Amino acid sequence: MSAIRRVTVIGAGQMGLGISQVVALGGYEVGLYDADPARPPQAIVAVAASLARNVARGGLATAEADAALARIRPVETLAEVAGADLVIEAATEDEAVKKAVFAALTPHLSADTLLSSNTSSISITRLASSTDRPDRFIGLHFMKPAPVMKLVEIVRGIATSKSTFESAVAFAESLGKTTTEAEDFPAFIVNRILVPMLNEAIYTLYEGVGNVASIDKALRLGANHPMGPLELADFMGLDVVLAIMNVLHDGLADSKYRPCPLLVKYVEAGWLGRKSGRGFYDYSGEVPEPTR
Repeated sequence: MSAIRRVTVIGAGQMGLGISQVVALGGYEVGLYDADPARPPQAIVAVAASLARNVARGGLATAEADAALARIRPVETLAEVAGADLVIEAATEDEAVKKAVFAALTPHLSADTLLSSNTSSISITRLASSTDRPDRFIGLHFMKPAPVMKLVEIVRGIATSKSTFESAVAFAESLGKTTTEAEDFPAFIVNRILVPMLNEAIYTLYEGVGNVASIDKALRLGANHPMGPLELADFMGLDVVLAIMNVLHDGLADSKYRPCPLLVKYVEAGWLGRKSGRGFYDYSGEVPEPTR
């Protein structure tokens, strides 16, 4: 199995910074790259705040937090990724964007570097085929928020080697995560089940069966879910929910995966949920307020 010591995370958004925090706490050196060079330093500030909250809650010693933060550094160019043993791509959930990242990245990598994608729905086989190392490519799907959620889905493409799979499992488990193996089908396991449920909740709102508050209350109390489905969709990002539904609809050619028109309308309006300040809830005040 490949020895992993240095990791580079591509993408300094919410998932990228969360993964960086987890990997650094696992004792690895982490480089954080983004196409926008201003974002990695901002993400590291966010990681520092997250670690500080963990310390304040008593979940982490100050020395551990300081050591983890010191292991994360911003990376300004893809050429600097050359020394990484593992690259975790966490760019936006768009196949063309991800393939462009890998095309720009692979000329700078050593022959032994493992490549992985944090995609929540896109074919690992197709992403791997755009690189020079499909046998050393694998899906490492961290759940959101990565520092809190225990699961990592491990997704093998058709060409992924046994040693790459074993290295990926060992790496994820070294971070204190539990792994599950998923076959390379659209949206894998978690999102194949979860996101259509969210889409159905949006249809329930669209058809007037209930309003935002009543739908979320019904699932929290009636199904014992920790978050209502519309609240969860806002948390994930409505653009991400739509992207996953499109992958399911296109990949499986089944009308039951048709994205709700209301979901499409919200994304077109830029109402993406928490990250944009408005989705099925308005986050401009101290307490989120339903928008419908």
